[in-house]
Amino acid sequence: MPGHVFHPGHQELHGITVIVETLGTQVYIGRFDSQDDAGVHMLDVGVFDSAGGGSKADYLERSARFGIRADHKHLLIPGETIAAITRLAEFHL
Repeated sequence: MPGHVFHPGHQELHGITVIVETLGTQVYIGRFDSQDDAGVHMLDVGVFDSAGGGSKADYLERSARFGIRADHKHLLIPGETIAAITRLAEFHL
């Protein structure tokens, strides 16, 4: 529901599982914590890098279906590298 804040006093996506696509080969999936001048802060983050082979779509589908394999407890994704942020709930299997 657009405009609804999961935790009052935080940004709209706080606590929501999101997909962060970058301008490069990495895709991150995890819980959005906050966003500031440094970038997007995420928690319990899985990382996919298409440079290592495999399909981004397969990775996202597997994560949506079976859960996220967290590679990082906390991760900062620099703002200048971000192409798009999408709620995992909006990802269609």
